[in-house]
Amino acid sequence: MIRFESDYLEGALPEVMQALNDTNFAQTPGYGEDEYCDEARALIREKCAAPDAEVHFLVGGTQANMIVITAALRPHQAAIAAVTGHIAVHESGSIEAAGHKVVTLPSEDGKLTAAQIRSCVDTHWADATHEHMPQPALVYVSQPTENGTVYSLAELEAISAVCREKGLILFVDGARLGTALVSSDVTLADLARLTDVFYIGGTKLGALFGEALVFTNKAIARDFRYIMKQRGGMLAKGRLLGVQFGALMKDGLYERTAKREVTLAMRLRRAFEAKGWPLYYDSPTNQQFPIVPDSDLAKLAEKYTFSHWARVDDTHCAVRFCTSWATKESDVDKLIADIEAL
Repeated sequence: MIRFESDYLEGALPEVMQALNDTNFAQTPGYGEDEYCDEARALIREKCAAPDAEVHFLVGGTQANMIVITAALRPHQAAIAAVTGHIAVHESGSIEAAGHKVVTLPSEDGKLTAAQIRSCVDTHWADATHEHMPQPALVYVSQPTENGTVYSLAELEAISAVCREKGLILFVDGARLGTALVSSDVTLADLARLTDVFYIGGTKLGALFGEALVFTNKAIARDFRYIMKQRGGMLAKGRLLGVQFGALMKDGLYERTAKREVTLAMRLRRAFEAKGWPLYYDSPTNQQFPIVPDSDLAKLAEKYTFSHWARVDDTHCAVRFCTSWATKESDVDKLIADIEAL
């Protein structure tokens, strides 16, 4: 079986594994207070053109989302997200379990707009009973989104401007950030300039595990390590995160890996379009969402795995094919040949 259902099905990039092996017997302090984490932090600050940014490492995306939002919000405050946002649909209510409501806004492609955010906040404050409701105080967006779509620089600038005008915290989930960086006009320096906090995803881009949080708003970074510890996010062997991000951030490895993933995904996209299968979302990233006849899906499922996304009609489904750092060109060739033969 050849697997295309996600981008974290394999282990880690050889360069990452080599770095872990090379440092395996090194003795360091624990909890991320080691030289490898310090080196990775310096590399990330340089890439972000943010020399004063605070950088913290966590193991996974759900953990990062929950701990950041916990740190950023007071007990009565809420996060704004697209109705398809990861914190709204795929994290088992972790934000609500931490005491914060997720206010969802409609979205056809997974993105929010500045106008939606402004309307949400203005509606809250215009209600005479607003003190009886969760107060929207943080905007959560993903770059790219759950649907593979990406925010342009102009869109993020507009959202950032509304957040600053309305006193909202802007938090960008970058679980698959590498693929957005190579398929949009948004850079790491832009994210550092426009957001209060964002993270660079490693789990879905060649690391064994790990996300690198970048705080440019020092107020919400205050006491963050206390909150990491309280919420179970402080890894005793924290150097494992620093070693991995040190490898990813050197010599363009992160960007090259993302570019390869996207290049392979674009080959699949062209094959889907040539077959006459429309795309459910216009994704320029490593996630592609063709609408496929059920009969063809049944045949493909004999050799390939993919994720079912949405029932479109009685005979068609939208599915997701996802490439990863480890996707073989030969496997893409096989899939394309089998699509053409249907």
